[in-house]
Amino acid sequence: MEITVKSFRLISTLEAISFLVLLFVAYVYRMPEMVRIVGMAHGVLFVLYVGGAIYMFKKLKWSIKDLFIVVMCSILPFGPFYVERKYL
Repeated sequence: MEITVKSFRLISTLEAISFLVLLFVAYVYRMPEMVRIVGMAHGVLFVLYVGGAIYMFKKLKWSIKDLFIVVMCSILPFGPFYVERKYL
C-alpha cells in the first residue's frame, strides 16, 4: 500500500488531535472509561504515524536525523503539527 504525503499529513493531524483529546480527558475530566476509548484510538493512530514516518523517510529521502525528529515529535502534544509545516 502506498502512503502519499497527503494521507500522512491526515494521519499526523488525527494523531495530534487524538493526543490532545486524550490529555484533556485524562487530566481535566479524569474519566477512566473515556481514557480507555480515546487511548485506544490514539494508540492506533500513533502506530500508523510511526509507520508512515518510516515510509516517508524512504519516499522523501529524509536523513536519519529528520526521521528521529519526526518520530520524537509524535510524543509532544503539538509535535505533529510542526512536522506537517517543516517536513511535508
